[in-house]
Amino acid sequence: MLEKIKSLFSGGGERSRKARKNISAMIFIKGGNILTGLLLVPLTLRYVSSDTYGVWLAISSMVAWFSFFDIGINNGLKNRLAEALAHGDTVLAKKYVSTTYALLVLIFVPLMVIMLVAAPLLDWNSILNISQGAVEGLLASICIVVTYFCINFILSTVGIVLQADQRPAVAALSQLVQQFLTLAVIWILTLTTDGSLVKLCIALCACPLVVMGLFNAGLFAGRYRTIRPSLRDVDFSTAPGLFSLGVQFFIIQIAYVIQYQMTNFLIIHYFGATEVTEYNIAYKYFNVPYMFWVTMLTPVWAAVTDAVAKKDLPWVRGAVKKYLLLFVVFVAGTLLMLALSGPLYKLWVGDMVSVPFEVSLWVMLFNLAMMYGSIFVNVLNGAGILKVQTIASLVSPLVFLGTCFLLIGWGWGVKSVLIASIVANFNGLLLAPVQCCRFLKNA
Repeated sequence: MLEKIKSLFSGGGERSRKARKNISAMIFIKGGNILTGLLLVPLTLRYVSSDTYGVWLAISSMVAWFSFFDIGINNGLKNRLAEALAHGDTVLAKKYVSTTYALLVLIFVPLMVIMLVAAPLLDWNSILNISQGAVEGLLASICIVVTYFCINFILSTVGIVLQADQRPAVAALSQLVQQFLTLAVIWILTLTTDGSLVKLCIALCACPLVVMGLFNAGLFAGRYRTIRPSLRDVDFSTAPGLFSLGVQFFIIQIAYVIQYQMTNFLIIHYFGATEVTEYNIAYKYFNVPYMFWVTMLTPVWAAVTDAVAKKDLPWVRGAVKKYLLLFVVFVAGTLLMLALSGPLYKLWVGDMVSVPFEVSLWVMLFNLAMMYGSIFVNVLNGAGILKVQTIASLVSPLVFLGTCFLLIGWGWGVKSVLIASIVANFNGLLLAPVQCCRFLKNA
């Protein structure tokens, strides 16, 4: 097994070497990203209370629901741009990039205006189940997060370009710089100001926007100047090429938003802000192996697109086998983390937050389910085989909400949401593995 896992990072052709180079770089970058993210949690909890931190988490998750308004365009871009680059067609690639930016501006700028106008008209205290006046600057914080999300969604397209070019390590580097800058600003705030949700939102939102703006300017002035977006190259006749896959990704994305971005909202609405913080401490803890897993898996999507375009299916088969063996190693490491979770939580956040063991257990199981399914889902996404996943995505939100409300009604507590998330991931756990095996066997 060890030899087969080792072969994942050695040998192979240009595609494998490119993937290996990105994985190696991303492990170090993601390591720094994880470290700064872990440091950010106790620092933020010292700056604001656990309840206020829980409100921030719920607000940011709720605003992220509107990500489905991109109609799957960015995911469509990833596949189409990877195909264009594989064939050396920079003219078509430039049109895809320019048109994607134009479409996202046309969608998210009006959306931002509508959301900012509507925000003061809603009773956010009732929506978030917090008492009137419990959190100062709630409306202002929501407006800040809305503005950040819409602008950042447009700017983050450069990360899709990097992934399509099989250079996800550079995209990961931008996240590291964002985290580090945010950590520095929060640290300065703890030394110079009293705890404030508004100031926290400004720090957590402004830093990523600055970094992503600089990355867009730098990359399109340098490495990607030949496909730099411009008004002259916007060609809406290429939009169907983006939408043909994009509509299917859109349906899948809606299911993702309902199943995973609603978690914080459901917890704060039914159980309280403190429980949101407890869940997120466990989530961030078990997200450490998950982030490393995603780091190693990120190059697969674009690499599979390249392999399918060049009819190199043996490479895909070999990659799937190696990732399954690697998953076994991650399972063992995650179980060890569960055994040590109590003392490690204490070392990390002290007495500021106490995480129940059963929450840790179900968060761990949820992450392992996501890791396993992501192997097959990424292969199918890269190959553009989305029909079954799209149909499953029409059903899974109903399964999630039905299971969630049923278990909450039975008094199962916060773990209700996590169990529902695992059950609703039936595509990744059952359907995608079967479909992927059939594709690789019959292709």
